[in-house]
Parts: sequence; structure tokens; C-alpha cells
Amino acid sequence: MVTIRMSRTGSKKKPFYHIVATDSRNKRDGRSLERLGFFNPTATGQEVPLKLDMERVDYWVSQGAQTSDRVAKLLKDNAAAVAAA
Repeated sequence: MVTIRMSRTGSKKKPFYHIVATDSRNKRDGRSLERLGFFNPTATGQEVPLKLDMERVDYWVSQGAQTSDRVAKLLKDNAAAVAAA
């Protein structure tokens, strides 16, 4: 099954996550099918904390991909922010 989840990059104590579509059997930081965006939890100032390609996310969800709990929360928060703008 395809899942949409976060893959950690960055350095020690400075996390940075790529949001990827991957086979659920792959390791967290293993091979991915497609990179859909990123999440930077330590973003400050003018840095962008979250960027997603919503068209591709919608495509993968329409194909049956399941989102992880954290990614589902990020998608919900992003949709609310876009609607408010």
C-alpha cells in the first residue's frame, strides 16, 4: 500500500522533513515514489514552514494512498490556512 508520510533529513537537533509518497514496507528514510513537499518545524522569520504540491497529494489520495497521522494534521492545517487567506 502507498502511504504519504514524512522522511527525516537535516542534522542533529535541526530536523527537516520531506513529505513523500512511498510504499508502506519501505524504511522511513528509504526509497520514495515521489517527493510531495517539505515541513520545517524550526522555521523562523521569513522561512517557509510548510510547502506541499496539493495536486499531487490529491492524486495519490485518489489512487488509494493513506496519510500518516502527522501528515493528515498538516494537510488539515494547510487547508484551513489557504481557506482563511
